[in-house]
Amino acid sequence: MKVLVFCALVAAAAAWPYDSVNDDAGGASDAQKQHDVNYLLFKVYEDVRDENLHKLGETFDPEADTSHYSDNGEAVHKLVKELKDHRLLQQKHWFSLFNTRQREEALLLYDVLEHSNDWQTFVSNAAYFRNHVNEGEFVYALYAAVVHSSLTKHVVLPPLYEVTPHLFTNSEVIQEAYHAKMTQTPGKFRSHFTGSKKNPEQRVAYFGEDIGLNTHHVTWHLEFPFWWNDKHEGYHLDRKGENFFWVHHQLTVRFDAERLSNHLDPVNELHWEATIEEGFAPHTTYKYGGEFPSRPDNIHFEDVDGIAHIRDLIILENRIRDAIAHGYVTAHDGSTVDINNSHGIDVLGDVIESSTYSPNVEYYGSLHNTAHIVLGRQGDPHGKYDLPPGVLEHFETSTRDPAFFRLHKYMDNIFREHKDSLTPYTKEELEFSGVAIDGVSIDGPLETFFEDFEYSLVNAVDDTPQVADVAISTVVSRLNHKDFSFKIDVNNNNDHEVLATVRIFAWPHNDNNDIPYSFNEGRWRAIELDRFWTKLSPGVNHIVRKSTESAVTVPDVPSFDSLIERTEAALSAGSSEVDIHEFVSAVGVPNRFLIPKGNSEGLEFELVVAVTDGKADAAVEGLHENTVFNHYGYHGVYPDNRPHGYPLDRRVDDERIFHDLSNFHQHTVKIYNH
Repeated sequence: MKVLVFCALVAAAAAWPYDSVNDDAGGASDAQKQHDVNYLLFKVYEDVRDENLHKLGETFDPEADTSHYSDNGEAVHKLVKELKDHRLLQQKHWFSLFNTRQREEALLLYDVLEHSNDWQTFVSNAAYFRNHVNEGEFVYALYAAVVHSSLTKHVVLPPLYEVTPHLFTNSEVIQEAYHAKMTQTPGKFRSHFTGSKKNPEQRVAYFGEDIGLNTHHVTWHLEFPFWWNDKHEGYHLDRKGENFFWVHHQLTVRFDAERLSNHLDPVNELHWEATIEEGFAPHTTYKYGGEFPSRPDNIHFEDVDGIAHIRDLIILENRIRDAIAHGYVTAHDGSTVDINNSHGIDVLGDVIESSTYSPNVEYYGSLHNTAHIVLGRQGDPHGKYDLPPGVLEHFETSTRDPAFFRLHKYMDNIFREHKDSLTPYTKEELEFSGVAIDGVSIDGPLETFFEDFEYSLVNAVDDTPQVADVAISTVVSRLNHKDFSFKIDVNNNNDHEVLATVRIFAWPHNDNNDIPYSFNEGRWRAIELDRFWTKLSPGVNHIVRKSTESAVTVPDVPSFDSLIERTEAALSAGSSEVDIHEFVSAVGVPNRFLIPKGNSEGLEFELVVAVTDGKADAAVEGLHENTVFNHYGYHGVYPDNRPHGYPLDRRVDDERIFHDLSNFHQHTVKIYNH
């Protein structure tokens, strides 16, 4: 791995670099913006390693000219006042988004960045407040702002596991990294998953502890944050509640598929009055603030001081289940909101999370967010030992704890109760007139394997510009699969071209006792493999869809080292862009996880392909012009009118309806692991 040496501040340009390329109101090119974001996040606990950013951090006055803010400086005045009044969280202290005050502080900075009219104001504020606010709050605010600001549409955020490695890396490896730094000895250290072979959950630790999956989870919550306020932010996050349901439903069914691949039963749901059977020892340490708390086996839920009583969570659950049974939720003003329809899942997702979109947060509470805190605090529910937050109180680390999936199976079962209350689709609703699937095959093996992945720990250790960096990294085993393609033959018997939506799913053929799943049970366990739009000409259409093109997955984000190298090369060549556009969205699951692990004998899955009416499905024009889009993180109007999981999202009382559809195909495949 190439060593980045920063013995002195990087002198990219002696003068302000934003005057030469006038690509937006800020006068900065995409390459310059990428450069600035790279260095704002590089060694975030140390002084910034760029001369211009360092100068801005020392000399910029955020309140000097409020005409550069869309809110006339209202946000920056609030933040500066909090800073001058010494009310902000100190630096070198842990940060958790679930901590109300800490979240408010991070969002104060986010508001300043979001209300910056141009890049010079944006980056100047970022450089200035990097020196003054808590590092965790700074990282969150900057990531959220880059995700949502119109100024940063083409900026690729560095992988969080290299920005804040402590949250993703075992403490034993971090200790070895410190030793390597202190002795100036390059080191590459092997990371191991938590637990031992005595713990059955160790068999699936490669899934929950995968740094790509961790990144997917935290990135989705950055794209669709529960604190989002339309009036304040200026636009609506379309179908946010339904997206919340679907992304966590998919995590849950994918985890169950991995368990079946490793001869484990599907995960059982947690319940407030039942024992938490599996404990968890994170083996991770905060950069500042001590170790992540552990949780022993076989404990009962206790009230968490200052957060919630267990009985309150039971009451909230009962209120939500009552709403499902009645088919409506009661809004804050006493009116009713009908949920007995396709839109109901969106309302229910807002209620359960809950987000600011909830019709009545005072009555239905915040079941999901509160549950994360309560479960995360069970190692020290009364604050007796003054422990820092648990892994479930960070979106970056939540999936490391197997209890995360038990918690979300509990939530998922509530969602299913609603979905199963809806009237099943009729054959007429599912048909696509004149369109038939003639055949589906797979080109290439459905085969998974484990590979080594290396990432840098340079940002994990304390540093000074006077001491050269040495190459310090860790290697972790991760799941991947061989490339393959879906080959789908579709016959359009109409005399004209039609727009079609191709939806591909797979679910386990058998449970862990080798008993086949019924169609209705299988469809709820379906993993979405792809969803895309295409035009069908009259006659036979041969569709080839590569696994690397899946709309539900994303490639690995380039390493910090690679991002910096590519950006500096573009700037040196006088280019205004960096060729990294395919990495702008990091919301999907890693492409490596497109299919489950399978096993050496070949684990059977039911492969399902549905071709539906694209004209009826489309919520926006021109879908066929861009057949690759990540539907987990789509900005603006959501492009698919259909519910997530369609046509498998509602209960199926008679599976013959599907088997009689010409636009529906199902056959059994095997996934191998070698």
